[in-house]
Amino acid sequence: RLRIHSRMPIAIPQRTTSQLIEILQRSRLAVWLVIHSNHVAELDDLVWRNLDSWLDAGIPVLNQAVLLAGVNDNVDALEALCRECVDHRVMPYYLHQLDRVQGASHFEVPVDRGMSMVDELRLRLPGYAVPQYVVEQAGEASKTPIQ
Repeated sequence: RLRIHSRMPIAIPQRTTSQLIEILQRSRLAVWLVIHSNHVAELDDLVWRNLDSWLDAGIPVLNQAVLLAGVNDNVDALEALCRECVDHRVMPYYLHQLDRVQGASHFEVPVDRGMSMVDELRLRLPGYAVPQYVVEQAGEASKTPIQ
């Protein structure tokens, strides 16, 4: 497998070329693209046209969002992001609890509030449209689900 994680398709969608897609399509590896969009406002027509080229080439696209205070820390914003993704064939994959890194504490949302928002999303969205709420824990091989 080749798993590509990038904000490039969101920040500079023009960087994805048909040549890149063709190379990835010919790969012997199963290619997956994981984008990093935190808010529906990041997803305009140019972004969707770009992501359509990946999807139409048979490359699955998933989205990871980070829960950020003042950006997407309400159920309506998260629901809009998840609905937009699903409507465009992108799977809402992960909702990350913010990593505790220097200079980012003002974006941190309490875990219990995040859990409450995810519970509300489960009432509003079909199961496949609800991202898994996860945290990065030092020393662990993968993300840890928050339950």
